[in-house]
Amino acid sequence: MDAPRDAAGRPHPVSSPSVQGRARPFGAHLRMSWWKPLVVIIVPSLVMVVLQVALYQIVGVIEGSDDPLAAGFTPLKFLAVNLSVGAAGVLAIVLLAWMAEVPWRSLISAPRAFDARRLAEYLLGAALLVGAGIGVVALVAPDAPGWTAFGVSATTVAMLVIILLTTPIQAAGEELMFRSAVLPAAASWVRAVRPALVVGLVVSSLAFAVVHGSTDPWLFGYYVVIGVCTGLMAIISGGVEAPIAFHVANNVLATTVNTLMADGEAFPLDRSTDTGDASLLILAAVDVGMVVLVWVRERRARAAGRAGDS
Repeated sequence: MDAPRDAAGRPHPVSSPSVQGRARPFGAHLRMSWWKPLVVIIVPSLVMVVLQVALYQIVGVIEGSDDPLAAGFTPLKFLAVNLSVGAAGVLAIVLLAWMAEVPWRSLISAPRAFDARRLAEYLLGAALLVGAGIGVVALVAPDAPGWTAFGVSATTVAMLVIILLTTPIQAAGEELMFRSAVLPAAASWVRAVRPALVVGLVVSSLAFAVVHGSTDPWLFGYYVVIGVCTGLMAIISGGVEAPIAFHVANNVLATTVNTLMADGEAFPLDRSTDTGDASLLILAAVDVGMVVLVWVRERRARAAGRAGDS
């Protein structure tokens, strides 16, 4: 339902994002008409797909490709993916802020302000966890990621430059779409806080997995786990600094290693059936480990805040 208004037509004070946020955690802090979340869930994802296909066609013309939609990345195709996801993330925030009639900043963190220090701390912690997870996979299941051999070529260098410059945009874009926008939008269907958060987590995690387009049950399940874990990070910390930091560290490190281990070629992208396996449990454990890290850090921060007030 729309935010309640008084007799003069002004928004009731409790509908203010900042006031409501004190009683309701991030992720369950919005109220809107039932149909608006459907728009927020569907439109940015469709725009992302359409934009990506259009950019792939342009890349195909530039590269002279007969099949620009073929699986596998070239540097320009990788750039197209990253930019399309980043643009869709911004669209999701703008769309939800407009439809829910809230400041866009309240979709990044609420009721507190955005915290760059949180982002930096979580980025460091996530890098250590993800690096350890990749190392374990290399030791116990080196064939699982599809690595061939270490190699550096002009393609490798171009891929690494694009990874460093634009993968953070892509990772942040996905978090803006699914944790800043879809999670609270879907949660607004339910008034009670805990059920609302459950609905938001389920819908945003499934939408995140579906958008990745995998027909492999292991991969689909892994994407759901990522969605649930990053959603929990956002709820626990009251903002998207932690999930953005984790997503950036995960995608930058994983794509860097995949590029270096592609024997000088662009690494393939295959999410079809039978492309995932039990080695994904290792990476899922990393996701859970990041949730624990966020919980411990936020608990200590709250305890320190209470001690400072006393």
